[in-house]
Amino acid sequence: MCNEAARRIALGQLRDDWSQLKIPLRFPEGAPNMAPLPSIRITDATVIIRASAEGAAPGVGLGAGTGLAAELVSRRWSWPMGGKMGSKPLYNYRSEGRSFANSATGGRCLIPVDGFYEFTAPVDPAQKRKTKWIFTPAPNGPLAGDYLCIAGLWRADAAVGEAFTMLTCDPGPDVAPYHARQVVLMPRAHWGDWIGGVVPSADLIAPAAAGSLLVARV
Repeated sequence: MCNEAARRIALGQLRDDWSQLKIPLRFPEGAPNMAPLPSIRITDATVIIRASAEGAAPGVGLGAGTGLAAELVSRRWSWPMGGKMGSKPLYNYRSEGRSFANSATGGRCLIPVDGFYEFTAPVDPAQKRKTKWIFTPAPNGPLAGDYLCIAGLWRADAAVGEAFTMLTCDPGPDVAPYHARQVVLMPRAHWGDWIGGVVPSADLIAPAAAGSLLVARV
């Protein structure tokens, strides 16, 4: 399972990309700290993008009158299972057979990252540590761009406040040699569909197609 990612995306780039989708990106808690994070681990905070409760002005969004706006906030990765501190953190969540909608206390989100890491048995038998790999968007692939958006869920938790988890699915061909699962990667064309919460989640969740990701040993 994915338990580490990297993020070096500039705030201005996120704003420009959402503007191109005609979805305004808001900062209800002020502009978040976007200092580069080469290693984001479980319980760390990073930015997520979700539907704005305030909506958009009439005629702004995915077509006239949809009223969709997005907001960027910083939240903790994982919440404790059972709602008790010290419990096992829920940082990955299986997507199969489940439906995900939006509400006032939780719902769909996107986690923008430059790449995510997976670990395998040591390539060199003399090594003690596992081999670390980073997955980034392939320049000419279906997820082409400067960064990836992982589909996730956020929720209000009594123990830690609002937090998020990453959704997982069966691995695509690029990930399968390294892990039996992969995080759900949302193509740019479906960013608004995902956070909007109207399109059924099963219609949007799928393994990444072959050629979507570059893999490099760290």
